[in-house]
Amino acid sequence: MTVPLIAARSPLPTALEAGKTYHFCACGRSKKQPFCDGSHQGSGLSPKAFSVDESKTYYLCGCKHSSKLPFCDGTHARLEDAG
Repeated sequence: MTVPLIAARSPLPTALEAGKTYHFCACGRSKKQPFCDGSHQGSGLSPKAFSVDESKTYYLCGCKHSSKLPFCDGTHARLEDAG
């Protein structure tokens, strides 16, 4: 199994628009966190396409290990120092 890099050890507050499709960086390599910039090529990981029903600020996962990707579930608080 391919393990993503930890891009941040906290959630990433992000203003999102309802109905718009976003591509969440699932590999942790993107320079445009929390969104994909194509850096996943060759990593074995792919971005996660998603949209929201309400325009507002959401807390997206910075550690890339949430069980609710692309949204933060607090997993970053329990990660080891690896990554």
